[in-house]
Amino acid sequence: MLFNTFEYLVFFVAVYGVCWMLARRVALRNSFLLVASYTFYAFWDWRFLALIAGSTLIDFVCGLRIKPGDPTTKKWLWVSLVCNLGSLAFFKYFNFFIDSAYVLLRTLGFSGEPLYLSIILPMGISFYTFQTLSYTIDRYRGDLDRETNLLNFAFFVSFFPQLVAGPIVRASEFLSQAGAVTKFRWSEQAQGLQLVVWGLFKKAVVADNFAVIADEVFGATGEVGYLARLIGVYAFTIQIYCDFSGYTDIARGCGKLLGFELPQNFRMPYFTTNPAQFWRHWHMSLSGWLKDYLYISLGGNRRTPRRTTINLSLTMLLGGLWHGAAWNFVLWGAYQGGLLGIHRMWGNRNSSVSQSKSKRGRFQTLLTWLVWINLVAFGWLLFRAISFDQIVSFVSSTEVAALAGLPLAQHVVLAGCLGLGGFIMVLIWDAFLWFKPNAETPILGLSPIAQASIVFGLYVLTSLFGRFSADEFIYFQF
Repeated sequence: MLFNTFEYLVFFVAVYGVCWMLARRVALRNSFLLVASYTFYAFWDWRFLALIAGSTLIDFVCGLRIKPGDPTTKKWLWVSLVCNLGSLAFFKYFNFFIDSAYVLLRTLGFSGEPLYLSIILPMGISFYTFQTLSYTIDRYRGDLDRETNLLNFAFFVSFFPQLVAGPIVRASEFLSQAGAVTKFRWSEQAQGLQLVVWGLFKKAVVADNFAVIADEVFGATGEVGYLARLIGVYAFTIQIYCDFSGYTDIARGCGKLLGFELPQNFRMPYFTTNPAQFWRHWHMSLSGWLKDYLYISLGGNRRTPRRTTINLSLTMLLGGLWHGAAWNFVLWGAYQGGLLGIHRMWGNRNSSVSQSKSKRGRFQTLLTWLVWINLVAFGWLLFRAISFDQIVSFVSSTEVAALAGLPLAQHVVLAGCLGLGGFIMVLIWDAFLWFKPNAETPILGLSPIAQASIVFGLYVLTSLFGRFSADEFIYFQF
């Protein structure tokens, strides 16, 4: 059940009405939302409901058994880690590791056929696994009280707006909300509706139109010209931002409409000028999770500068692997880790120098941004490419026509024009938010009539120029 479908609209309206009728009866509300969330997930594959339920029950029991400061209870943390990471490794990486081992053995001269299993990747397993792990790790560290209500905990794990593709919600952020009475506030409802409509606009008008171009270029069977490559890479750079941030906006908006606050996941990442700043604004729930539970556990920056750089690189390498069972994701993670390491070693030397408001200072900032955004785009080439051979071909010289591989058919040109027009609106929206760091949307300070008019206008534009071909969100595959 996709956010950008009529089926989801009907589902959410029904859930919305019942949820607010039960708002003051917490147990009934949570029971209903738990059933609704499991129903939502069952639309993909009901067989994996047992996996979510099992993960929920295991971590709930482990949380009860763990006593902060008591080393004898560390075994329960290990139970949680082994069960969660073990299921993630099996479903997501088993065939990947088998294939990699087979290639290595063939290189060493061994023969034979690898044993592959027909494994279906459970939707959203990467996200809810990290959510439940945040609970048991925080319990062991003494940062969180144990949750004694299984219903509240199960609701936290499976809350449907963010169940499939995030944001990654931590137990410390949500469990207190799960046990409290929700209060209907018009301001929260307005914010939620604005986020939902804006997210749909970014997905349908911008991301899905640019997807037409990116798919044509990366799916080309012949050699691709240098200009077509650039267009394809930049198209995907825009697509992945508007697709994933659009999903997050819809998820957070639906959460607000139901009375629950989900964490921000994006904050104008393409306005940043260095890798450290970028990862504080891109996929914030994942980067924060990796920092708090992996980077710090490895030692963080508490040791030598060299070891800090190694910790950064290893964290991003594993973060890349988290995205998918393919070597291009590992390469992308290594690339991001390398950028962070370089920035930490050399970029911070100038951190104490204040930015001048002179023309020279503004020009230097603009130049830095141009360099950085192209480094980001190159990273998305590594992320999107279907093979190493395609990466090599994209960075190699060619003698074919500049636009070879990008058919200038009417539907491609139209998609590019509509996507570009929509992305200009995204940039304007983000530019206003850049100067309102605490605002959910840039139109909240306007009159109610003005807000309603803008939301209605976005709805009309989405209806007229959006692509509604039931395209999945990119991060559903992770």
